[in-house]
Amino acid sequence: MARFKKVFFRAFTVLFAVGLLGLAVSLVINGYIKDQTEDAIIYSKTDHSTSISEDDAKALREFDAECILVLGAGIIDAKTPTPMLKDRLDLGIELYKAGAAPKILLSGDNGQVGHNELHVMLSYVREAGVPEEDIFCDHAGFSTYDSLYRAQSIFGVERALVVTQRYHEYRALYIGEALGLEVRGASADQERYSGQFLRDFREYLARNKDFFKTAIAPAALVGGESIPISGSGVVSHGE
Repeated sequence: MARFKKVFFRAFTVLFAVGLLGLAVSLVINGYIKDQTEDAIIYSKTDHSTSISEDDAKALREFDAECILVLGAGIIDAKTPTPMLKDRLDLGIELYKAGAAPKILLSGDNGQVGHNELHVMLSYVREAGVPEEDIFCDHAGFSTYDSLYRAQSIFGVERALVVTQRYHEYRALYIGEALGLEVRGASADQERYSGQFLRDFREYLARNKDFFKTAIAPAALVGGESIPISGSGVVSHGE
């Protein structure tokens, strides 16, 4: 019994030390990603009632992005985006109309029957008056990594203005930079979203995952034929 207790104590001590080391590494990685990308967030929308000022619009135009990349955030039903996605879409539309970029690239998950995120996003942007040819759809944006990877590999994007919420913006921008894109962020934080504590925790873990993933830089889950962002987006609508 005494020997068993000694072995158990040693094993527990090793596991505890490994756990502490893992936590320390995770904290460092999270801090590093945020530090590397903080200055790349060049616009933040924090209130539904505010609009993009002319000074902000000028600064956004100076980046000379090829597209506004709006990342998916779930849908409620076949016609309705979640509040988080709605705010991203609203900001993306507003940026487009302010001349921040000539195209909008919508990237989301269309990998399950009955869950067509892109259909909802496309319909929403169309109804806002954005011309069909200026809207591009990436139906295989299954993850933040895949969305950024495919923006480059499928749509030929080199400079993108990425729209998401600030908590997610750091990772999205880090992935983009690691893949060789020139990216800037426009964060959509028009309200406090329910379930944010859980999202923050998941994002903490995801930053660690994508830190190592970008070091390997595997291809996205799905490939495809080239659809240049400089052309018409109609061919990408999949309808």
